[in-house]
Amino acid sequence: MTQFTSGGVPLDHIAAVFESERAEYSRGHPRSLERTGHGIAGYYDGVPMHWMRDWPMPFPFVVAEAHGSLLRDIDGNEYADFCLGDTGSMFGHSPPAVAEAITRQATRGLTYMLPTEDTIAVGRLLAERFGLPHWQVATTATDANRFALRVARAATGRPKILVFNGCYHGTVDETFVRLVDGRAVVRPGLLGQVADLTQLARVVEFNDLPALAEALSHRDVACVITEPVMTNSCMVLPEPDFHAGLRRLTRETGTLLLIDETHTISTGPGGYTRAYGLEPDLFVVGKPIAGGVPASVWGFTDDVARRLDEARKATPPGHSGMGTTLSANALALAAMRATLERVMTPEAYAHMERLAGQLAAGLQASVSKHRLPWHVVRVGARVEFICAPGPLRNGTEAEAAHAPALERAMHLALLNRGCLIAPFHNMMLVSPVTHETQVERLVAAFDAAGARLAND
Repeated sequence: MTQFTSGGVPLDHIAAVFESERAEYSRGHPRSLERTGHGIAGYYDGVPMHWMRDWPMPFPFVVAEAHGSLLRDIDGNEYADFCLGDTGSMFGHSPPAVAEAITRQATRGLTYMLPTEDTIAVGRLLAERFGLPHWQVATTATDANRFALRVARAATGRPKILVFNGCYHGTVDETFVRLVDGRAVVRPGLLGQVADLTQLARVVEFNDLPALAEALSHRDVACVITEPVMTNSCMVLPEPDFHAGLRRLTRETGTLLLIDETHTISTGPGGYTRAYGLEPDLFVVGKPIAGGVPASVWGFTDDVARRLDEARKATPPGHSGMGTTLSANALALAAMRATLERVMTPEAYAHMERLAGQLAAGLQASVSKHRLPWHVVRVGARVEFICAPGPLRNGTEAEAAHAPALERAMHLALLNRGCLIAPFHNMMLVSPVTHETQVERLVAAFDAAGARLAND
């Protein structure tokens, strides 16, 4: 009889491990079971945001508090937190400098549609940190990406954008396309979608420069939007010549280049862009830029600013399609200034890099010991284990590498051993306040869970 497997592990064994871990989780969370086991009253589907249902646990545990890299639930369980709000708290929960700034600003007003002294400081800090001269502030990276793409279209007079298959840029409409049999189709699962997104976007595989050249040759693409490393899936690293080729092809065809560093800001103080000398026309970073307070920023070059000025002069007065009243609010700017000045430091990143290297090495050693056909990949403080051989080259390979049932069992086993990782994929983040003992704990938990799944 054929034995079906996922990631080299028999499916019936994965199911048995998951059921055992599920029972263990339920026994350890009686108060959370009472509060959330049948859904939280007042919320559609029992949760305030639908992705709270995406955790591998049978019901969400209720958080009591989180400090630094430690999280506690209402049942008294403690977790070494390597999810860190899926990057939103990448620098730890409530960094003291950010907490102080929030407390101080809270007594002065939270939002009033006017600049503060923090606003003035942040403008200088963004230009110095990321190397682009012109900045705007939004509330989420999705907003920042939307606004930047609108500017790219205005600056170029072109209608289309180009994305890479399997990309992630929040909930930007035009990015919800994928390649199927060599043609662009709308990604499945979208609710209420009425416009044909394939009319607005071209899509090619990451790392495929010939396909990129052909797609840009039509000269109707305003902007390529990309992460420098594909994340929010099974991580895909750029091949050695990819970014140089991407920049050359975009310049040759008059196409703008937008680098979205919302996740890859894990690379260093100036993100992957500064670490590897990339030269984007537009740049976006969200999630951790204000230490956990909702905020994002997007910047652009002098040339884009000049072309935007020309487009605005030729446009009748009216609404630009960019805004949101709470963007650039005083509270967010206070938190952002504290984060840029006192939290996102070279010393913090050095600590993150060192421990992330230890984590990746420990996980890979465990994979090898248990003879699992998996691999581990890292970009700065961001580490992922992938339940398939690697490295992966593009979004199609990344999608094929997913092993949902196996990953769910692995996540729940880690959680029951006191380690929390991101629910949507196998991402782990090391913060400036993560301790070496917590990394050791995660490696040990991974090794124990891997041994159980490998039946060693």
